[in-house]
Formats: sequence, structure tokens, C-alpha cells
Amino acid sequence: MALLLEPDTTSAHGKPPDTLIVDDEAPVRRLLGRMLEQYGYTCTLAADAREARLQLQDKEFTLILCDVNMPDESGLDLVKHVLTQYPNTAVVMVTGLDDPHIAHAALEIGAYGYILKPFQSNEVLIDIANALRRRRLEIENRAYRENLEQTIRTRTAALQQAFEWLERTEKELRLSREETIQRLAIAAEFRDNSTARHIQRMSHYCGLLARRYGLDPEHCELIRTASPMHDIGKIGTPDHVLLKPGSFTPDEFKVICQHAEIGYHILNGSEAELLKTAAIIAWTHHERFDGSGYPRGLVGEAIPLEGRIAAIADAFDALTSKRVYKPAFSLDHAVDIMREHRGTHFDPALLDVFFDSMDDVLMIRDQYTDSFS
Repeated sequence: MALLLEPDTTSAHGKPPDTLIVDDEAPVRRLLGRMLEQYGYTCTLAADAREARLQLQDKEFTLILCDVNMPDESGLDLVKHVLTQYPNTAVVMVTGLDDPHIAHAALEIGAYGYILKPFQSNEVLIDIANALRRRRLEIENRAYRENLEQTIRTRTAALQQAFEWLERTEKELRLSREETIQRLAIAAEFRDNSTARHIQRMSHYCGLLARRYGLDPEHCELIRTASPMHDIGKIGTPDHVLLKPGSFTPDEFKVICQHAEIGYHILNGSEAELLKTAAIIAWTHHERFDGSGYPRGLVGEAIPLEGRIAAIADAFDALTSKRVYKPAFSLDHAVDIMREHRGTHFDPALLDVFFDSMDDVLMIRDQYTDSFS
């Protein structure tokens, strides 16, 4: 029997298990002590719970054998204290009461075993060996869980940091991209930084109208970001035409109309969704719902939705803003003009949504007011 017990009669550090035997009957605790010392255990004896608590303050025990019925404090109360304060300690109850309720209570609070008096030495040794084996497995399992939890916490923190870094990077990239688009659009349209506010208003009008029309958020953001490039083709328009105050001659108007085709050819051919959308807007934002627009004379829903949205946003901003060739119209006048062209110049359903969103439209206009207006 000793050979079978030997692997579990040493602690994790290779030392014999330190054992505390708590029993108010002196013959019983001395018998248990002599029995265990024959098999290499180091034993400390205590006559009651108070003495056991004092011993626990001075020394860490691997194993405790504890009587159930003792004066002052019961063994069950002592075991609760031990398992709470010293969770790595294996506890085996020893009692002369063959009561299943007590046995159940002992196991419920965490006792590793339950030995009835009078006992046989082999019975005691087997129960102790099983208790120590269970203790070792629980310690290993607890350590594994703690290591796993720590690993998860560490990896979660690293993943969170990566997400935060990615969000910051994407935000910086998005802002940089939008600023580049706006600066290019300014250079192309009027060669003048004063049009920056027009670019911002127009793009936010487009984003607002797309949202109110019910497009998904990703599509709305794509339209908002791409729309500043609607007049990128004006980079090919001569200054004497582009900056001319007053009305155009028929030949000058033909030159102006070319910017839609030029813009499309500048932007087309990219694999990027942003530039694909910008190319569509540049090509189609001067088409008219009744087919009288340019450059292709598209009719109704044959005009891409992005172009129909941009047409409304661009026209509203052109009417309500000061230009080298005209003063800013009042809001009521601008709305009346656009309403007169409902179904001819503008998609009627989109125009109704735009007018229904006028409170938000005006907030955008006020936020991006021209410095010279």
C-alpha cells in the first residue's frame, strides 16, 4: 500500500505533505499522527478549532484531517474557514457519526473526503491519497484557468489597441483623402480657395439627401465623399470662360459643357469605388430628368441616382450662393425656381425629399457660410 500511495504523499515541491490533525479526542489524533508519519507525512496536532486556527496562522498545511463534533466550534465551521482562507488545502472530515446529512453537508462545503470512526489504516490512507490527488488536479486546473484568462486579457487588450490604432489610421486617411479631394476640386473649379465652402456644402447636401432618401449608410458616405469631384473636369476649362462674369455665348457654353465628359474621363477606369462613384457624378450631374441635359441627354431613371442627387444639391447651392456672374438668391426665390423645374430638371421624388429636409439643409448652409457672402 505504501508504494501505491508514495506518488501522492509529497507536495508540489517534493516535500512530505504538512498535515494538521484536528480532533478533541487525544488518542484519535495521536493514532492518526503515528499512522501518517509512518508514510512520510509531517503531522501537527490540534485539540480544537481555536488551536487549529492558531496553527494555520503560523504555517501553511497541505492536508487537514478534521473531526466534525468538537467543543466551542464545530468541524464544519472550521472547514468553511479553511477552504475560504486557504483554498489550496485538502480537507478530509473524520467523525464517529454515520449520518448521511452531515456527510452531505461536509461535501457541499468543499471537503475532499469523509472517514468514519473506527477506521482502518488502509481506509484512511486511500482517502488521503485521493484527497491529495484531487487537490493537485484542482490547483493545476485553477492555474490553467488563470493563465488562460490572463492570456485572453492580454490578447484582448492587444486586439483592442490594434482596433484603436486602425480606427485612428482610417480616420486620418479618410480626412487626408477628403482634404485632397476638396483641394483638387477647388483648383479645378474656380482656381480660388473661396469655393471650399461650396464644395463642403454641396457634399453635405448630397449626403443628407442620400440618407433621407433611404440609402444605406455606406452608400451615403460614398456619395458625400465623392460628390466634391463633380466639376473636376473644369480643370480643362480656360479661365476666360470659367471666370467670365455674365452669360456665355453659345460657343462658350459648348466649352463649359465639355467639363462633364472631361471629368468622367479623368476619374473613370479606377478600381476604387470612390473614384467610380465620382466619375458617375461628374458625368451625370448636369443631366435633366426630362432629357434636356448634357452631355448625353439621359431621361428619368436612366440618369444614375448619384447624378440626380448631385444635380439637386449643386443647383440649390448655386442659386443660394454668390458667384462672379450673379448675386445669391433668397431661399424662397431659390426654392420657387427649383419647384418650377420639378419633373423637368430635377427628379420629383428626390426634390420632395430635399424640400422636406430643409431644416437640416439650412443648418449645413449656415455651418459652411462663404466668408465673402
